[in-house]
Parts: sequence; structure tokens; C-alpha cells
Amino acid sequence: MTRSGSEAETGASDAVGFVLAGGRSSRMGTDKATVGFRGQPLVVHALRILREAGLTASIAGARSPLEDIAPLVQDREPDRGPLGGITAALASSTLRYAVFISVDMPLLPPSLIAFLLDTARGSRAAVTMTSLKGFAQTFPVVMDRAVLPHLLGELEAGRCGCFSALQSAAIALCEALVVLPAESIVLPGSAEHIGRRPVENWFLNLNSPADMERAEAFSVDEIA
Repeated sequence: MTRSGSEAETGASDAVGFVLAGGRSSRMGTDKATVGFRGQPLVVHALRILREAGLTASIAGARSPLEDIAPLVQDREPDRGPLGGITAALASSTLRYAVFISVDMPLLPPSLIAFLLDTARGSRAAVTMTSLKGFAQTFPVVMDRAVLPHLLGELEAGRCGCFSALQSAAIALCEALVVLPAESIVLPGSAEHIGRRPVENWFLNLNSPADMERAEAFSVDEIA
């Protein structure tokens, strides 16, 4: 599924996208955001995914100077995991929805992001994400900005796990946390395969040089 220009403009009026790029990258040995993949840094691939889904895209947190690549929201809790970057990003926006993806997932189809956002709008869920083989995938995720106070409460209490914090926020708001099986999304009118890429490869995290080699070995049709 691709979004037309008018749909993209409509989406931009109530939603914004953020690339989470504040991880330690310990297994990669260098900042993942700046690691080259198919001729471009991973952060550029992540920004492209959000933009092709019709979103204005910014970077949430960074361990390298990335201001020249896209607007940057500083992580107020840089050593407390992704939740610090998420809360800082939500606080920086006045729009209803925020979409978050990890910097190390360059194989996500933009159509998947657009589908999750459309689902969030239709269901008015507090949180919308996917699962793969029965396991919830924390990213990509669409959040209603109303979760922010509850996420801040979790962070201040020292509970930094993203999924558990999102569950708690949805419960506190008496709203749904929607988890869509990725396998069922690949249907006509939903999020189509890109090239010949299997669904499980959408969620491949490039955490190490070995992961990079594996992804680089995919054919161009599987990447583009």
C-alpha cells in the first residue's frame, strides 16, 4: 500500500515520526546511527521510511551529532533506555499521534507504518503495534500523545521497560493497546511485501557487524 500526496498531507496534520537513535550500540562497536548500509547511514534509511509513510521525521536522542541530517530532540534520560527518548519526543510535539521506529531497522516497509497509523486513527487506541510469530514487537509503534504523563510516571519510578510502560499507560487511560499480527497484515489493501522480502525480515535489528553482513547479503529486490 502506498499513500497518495493528499493522504500524506492529511497524516502530517495529526502525526509525526521519530527515529530512536540513542542506544549504546555496544554490540556494533560504534554508533549504529552512522553505520553505512547500502551506501547510506542507518539513520537516513530510518528517516526515509517515516517520510515515505507520509510523516515529518525527526531524530529522538543521538550519540553522534546528527543535527545536519534531521531535527533532533535531545534525550533527557540518555542512560535509561528508549523510554527516555520516547518521552522527550512526545513532549516536543503537540500532535495527537507519534510514530516511533528504531534506527537499526532499515527493512521496515513504509506501508506498514502507514497501515499502523491508519489503524490507530480508526480504533482510537492508546498504543498500536505489531507481533511476529506471537511475540509483540515494540517497534514500530504508534502512540496517542495522551500516554505521555503515564510514561513519565513509569520512568520516574525507575520502570524503564517500553512494552510494560505502554501496557500500563493504556490501562491507566482505559484505552486499548492494539497488537496486530504482522502475518495477517500482508493482505490486499494492507501493508504489502516490498520486493521479495519475507515478513520476518521486516523486523530485523542490525545490532552487530554479523547482522549487517546478513542484511547486506539480501538481494536488491529484498531491500528496495
